[in-house]
Amino acid sequence: MSDVKPIILWFRRDFRLADHPALCEASKSGRPIIPVVLLDEVANTFGAASKWRMSKAIEHFDVALQKIGSRLILRRGTAETELLNLAKETGAEDIWWSRAYDPDAIKRDTRAKSELKRAGLRAKSWPGHILFEPWTIATKKGGFYQVYSPMWRAVKDLDVAQPDAAPERIVAPANWPVSDRLEDWALEKGMKYGGRVLNRYAQIGEAAAKERLARFARGAIKDYKDLRDYPALNATSHLSEFLAWGEIGPRTVWHAGLQAHKKGHRGAEHFLKELVWREFAYHLVFNTPRITKENWKPEWDAFPWSEEEDEAVLQWKQGRTGIPLVDAAMREMYVTGHMHNRGRMIVGSFLTKHMLKHWRIGQKWFEECLTDWDPAANAMGWQWVAGSGPDASPYFRIFNPETQAEKFDADQAYIKRFLAELSPEAGSEALAFFEACPRAWRLSQVDPYPSPIIRLAEGRHRALKAYENL
Repeated sequence: MSDVKPIILWFRRDFRLADHPALCEASKSGRPIIPVVLLDEVANTFGAASKWRMSKAIEHFDVALQKIGSRLILRRGTAETELLNLAKETGAEDIWWSRAYDPDAIKRDTRAKSELKRAGLRAKSWPGHILFEPWTIATKKGGFYQVYSPMWRAVKDLDVAQPDAAPERIVAPANWPVSDRLEDWALEKGMKYGGRVLNRYAQIGEAAAKERLARFARGAIKDYKDLRDYPALNATSHLSEFLAWGEIGPRTVWHAGLQAHKKGHRGAEHFLKELVWREFAYHLVFNTPRITKENWKPEWDAFPWSEEEDEAVLQWKQGRTGIPLVDAAMREMYVTGHMHNRGRMIVGSFLTKHMLKHWRIGQKWFEECLTDWDPAANAMGWQWVAGSGPDASPYFRIFNPETQAEKFDADQAYIKRFLAELSPEAGSEALAFFEACPRAWRLSQVDPYPSPIIRLAEGRHRALKAYENL
C-alpha cells in the first residue's frame, strides 16, 4: 500500500507550480500530495521585510494550489520535529523538498534528513533554485570557480533542461492534517507602518512573475546592457524578488533570455550573464560557506572596519548622509523593498569605504529591508563591494557617489523621486518614506536636508590609507 500513501512536499523558497522538479515528479506519481510550509528555525531568523514578503508568497501560492485541487499546510517548529509529526499524522513515508545551498539551510536540511531516515522514512531532495548544481561545475583542476568570468565561459553553452509544465491537477489526501493559520504566524508584524507602503509596490506570485518576464523579454531586454545602470529608468527585469522566493524558476528565466539572444537582442547575453552571476554567488556560498559571516579573503580580517552602530550608521540607514545618490537609494529600499543594483554598489561602497564600517552592518540591514533578500547574493554582493570577497579586480574599488550621479542620474530624476527635501514638489514615493519609517526616527519632509556626514575626498583618502596598510 506504500504506493498510495501521500508524499509530503516541503516548500521553502520555491512557491511555484511550473519549473519545479520535485512537484513535477510527485504529481506524475499519481499519489496524494501534502504541500507543507514550515515556520522553522531558518525562516524564523529572516528580517522584517523578508518575513513580510514570505507571508505574501505563501498567501498567493495557497490560492494557486487551491485552483488545482490542493492547499497548503502550515506548521511552526523545528523542521525535523514538524515533518516527523506530519508523517505520523498522515501515514506518509516520503518527504521531498527542493534543495537549498546556503549554510543555514543546509544545516537544517541535513539534520532533518538524518532524523527522518532514522525514523524509517524516505527523505529526498531535488534540484532547487539554481541552474547548475554546485558539484557539477568545476575548473579543469577539479575545484570550484573563484572568479566569475571563467565560470561564465564554462557554463554559457551548457544545455539547460526545459522547465516542466505546471501540473493541471494535484491529488489530495483523503484527510488533511491540521494546519496553522497564516495570520497567527504574524509574519507582517515587524514591518509595522512599512507594510502598508510596501503593498503599493509589491508584485507577488507566479502569474505576476511570468508576466513580468514576458514583458521584459518583449521590450527592455533589447537595451539591457546599455541602460541597466540608470536607476531612474525601467530598464531591468525586476525579477530578483520572484527568483528569491522561487515564484519563477531559473530555467524558465534562462530560456526566455536565450530565446531573446537568438532573436538578436544585444542586451540578452548580458542578462544571461547576470543570471549566471547569481549562480556564482550560490556556488561560492555552497563551497565556502564562511562567506555569509566572515571575510572571504582572510587577510581582510586586519582591515580596520568598525562594527559600532553609531549616529553615522543610523543616518546611513535613514538615507540622511547628506550624499543625495546614497540617500535616494536607501530610501528606495525602505519605500519599495527593492534597491537598484547600481544603488546597492554605491551605498555599499560608501558604508565600507568612506565610512569605514563593516560590511556585516550593511548585510544585516539589507536582510531586514529587502523583499528580494537572498542569502547568497546579499553576502557576495557586500563582500564584493567591500573588497573582502571574490574579485579579480587588481585595484581597491571606491565608488564616488557624486560622479556616479553625474553619469547615471544627470537630471537627478532618481534623486528627486525619493528625496522630498530636494524636490519643490515632492512626489508620492518621496513622501512615502516618512510614512514608512519608524516613528522613533522622528523624521519629516519639512526637515532640512542634512550636510554630508563626511567629505568624499576625506573618506576616500582614509580608505586608501587603510588599504595600503593592509
